[in-house]
Amino acid sequence: MKLSFLGAARQVTGSCYLLEGLGLKILIDCGMSQGPDLFETQTLLVYPPDIDCVLLTHAHIDHSGLLPLLGANGFKGKIHTTNATKNLCDIMLKDAAHIQEMEAEWENKKAIRNNEELKEPLYTISDAEHIMKAFVPHEYNEEFTLSSDGNIKVKFYDAGHLLGSAHIEISYVEGGKENVIVFSGDIGNDGKPIIKNPTPIKRADYLVMESTYGDRDHEQKIDSAATLANILRQTFAKGGNVVIPAFAVGRTQEILYYLREIKELNLVKQYPNFKVYLDSPLAIEATNIFEHIGKNYLDEDTISMLKKRINPISFNGLTLSVTSEDSKMINEEKEPCVIISASGMCEAGRIRHHLKYNLWKPNSTILFVGYQVAGTLGFAILSGAKKVKLFQEDIAVNANIETLSNSSSHADRTQLINWIKNIQTPPKKIFITHGQERSCEMLQAKIESELNYNTCVPYFGEEYDLETGELVKEKIIRVRKVKAAKPSLSDASFKKVNEALKRLQNVVFDSENYPNKQKEKLANQINDLANKWEHNKF
Repeated sequence: MKLSFLGAARQVTGSCYLLEGLGLKILIDCGMSQGPDLFETQTLLVYPPDIDCVLLTHAHIDHSGLLPLLGANGFKGKIHTTNATKNLCDIMLKDAAHIQEMEAEWENKKAIRNNEELKEPLYTISDAEHIMKAFVPHEYNEEFTLSSDGNIKVKFYDAGHLLGSAHIEISYVEGGKENVIVFSGDIGNDGKPIIKNPTPIKRADYLVMESTYGDRDHEQKIDSAATLANILRQTFAKGGNVVIPAFAVGRTQEILYYLREIKELNLVKQYPNFKVYLDSPLAIEATNIFEHIGKNYLDEDTISMLKKRINPISFNGLTLSVTSEDSKMINEEKEPCVIISASGMCEAGRIRHHLKYNLWKPNSTILFVGYQVAGTLGFAILSGAKKVKLFQEDIAVNANIETLSNSSSHADRTQLINWIKNIQTPPKKIFITHGQERSCEMLQAKIESELNYNTCVPYFGEEYDLETGELVKEKIIRVRKVKAAKPSLSDASFKKVNEALKRLQNVVFDSENYPNKQKEKLANQINDLANKWEHNKF
């Protein structure tokens, strides 16, 4: 078997791996990169008609988002995943296609005015609808085969990250020996509501695992409902709104769960009838799937509530805003309220309109409940930007900026290590992926020092022979996107800037163990410097 890394290599998004052997070419995930591209855009690095099948870990776009493109370019195989993931992809891929069609239409209006070449969307809604016909759903722990001789067997195990998310176990016989390769997908954070904790994996001769939080642990566990209730009380007392940029699938339903609990326990006594607006058509559709999915995907507390005919993610005062007119009416609301809207990183969707109406207000709160990729609008706001640009307008950031500290759906460093410890025999090799370079390398160091396992942090495009463990294809060099230098800027001067940046990066890395006040001071100073130079005109 040969394994190639075609995405999420030393990056957090764009999960995509190619497994070749025994007469089959198997793609594990086919995700879209999110946030700013560090390199020139790469789409598909495989010839789609050659791919026999896809194994999909879960529905998040950074794992599934290029499947319609795969189909549009000639893929004729099947996509194997869990039943819940199939249901979620049915709405998420169409939504992703709609966004691309709308963005292409907007760009083309400008292109026509400027006599420029028209832009085509990466794929269309029709492409998304077509690829859904290739999906073959399975349940957790159900074994199925990929080859006619039954030599390649697959099982999905609950990864505890998102409804339907899975660890993928592939067992095969090669050279008279049985081997097992496991793709972790995204490993869930323990104790999340609605869904179960990640399933321990007992055997993995080869392991491809994520490292989103491989460089740190989450903050101390908090009572999420009580913390959220406190933020609501403080914001409502000032007459402001609580705006929550939330990923439409997973995080939104989790927040609804906590808000139902707050209402049920009357944790905001001064405002017991506060209104909550769910302003995301995609989130509304996803919530409907959560409400009607089988009990096989739910934790015991959620099942217990359902038996009592309690809807765990619905409550009095919840309004679903479907149309754009519904969305606009929210800004006419006179009483303080909660507004949940996508996208979670503020890069697209209705959340940008709500930020425009609330970011500049000192009495409002913007509450982040998910990971923010560097370079996104959400990252900028969370990092202390004084102003941001929305709809070609500079908006001051005067609102209170908060995070729900243990809301991440990803396992932290300690949880990742503990998950590996469940494997009964040390893997022959662990490939660490799906994390920023620092996260990958720090998790690698932790695994090697604590467990003494053989690890590797692959680069984009590398190919490994699993039988020998050797690298058989070097990394693909991608050209970094940079703006053209000004004619007056000499190479020597630019070199000095880069050297200064390296020093600053080292200072930032070393600050991990600083007191919180010192870290905040450093962040403010860096942001002030960035703000100064971003607005410089040469």
